[in-house]
Amino acid sequence: MPIEQEQMILPIVAYGHPVLRQVAEDITADYPNLQQLLADMWETMYNSNGVGLAAPQINRSIRVFVVDSKQIIDNLEPDEKNDYPGDEGVRQVFINAHIATLDGDDWPYNEGCLSIPKIREDVLRPETVTLSWVNENFEPQTASFTGITARVILHEYDHLDGKLFIDHIKPLKRKLLKGKLDDISKGKIRVDYRMLFPK
Repeated sequence: MPIEQEQMILPIVAYGHPVLRQVAEDITADYPNLQQLLADMWETMYNSNGVGLAAPQINRSIRVFVVDSKQIIDNLEPDEKNDYPGDEGVRQVFINAHIATLDGDDWPYNEGCLSIPKIREDVLRPETVTLSWVNENFEPQTASFTGITARVILHEYDHLDGKLFIDHIKPLKRKLLKGKLDDISKGKIRVDYRMLFPK
């Protein structure tokens, strides 16, 4: 019987690291130690109080991300849940995800990112995303997601295309953030999880 390996908490790549700007590659079912990698990604995400984590954020340029939007939905007040009809939240692995369609009106929500700590900004994203992917057993999936779950998925999906949430904000606002972003890339920031800063 295989020995169950312990999950590892991996360092999260900080803003300024080149891997965050690469377009990630699809993987095949024989990708080395994939199940261990997924277990480590869940462990790392929960350890840093995240609701999603993409492989580029742990220095792997592959099209893999994990999402647990149930945490957000389950913690909403009953009247807040009415703002997101049809969104029950998901806890899911997405491998080789590709967007089929984006639907609905763009709506704002205050986003943050584990790779860009202590910065939050309102970002406009579509209400609904339909995508195809394979799960951890490499079974093909296609589904539509809405509300907060769609947003978390789109945020993580951006990482696979070398994009960050700050790319969606107005140039002037980004200019105002330059000092904070420079501090992150130089490691001049304290967070309560492990980070990998650019060399």
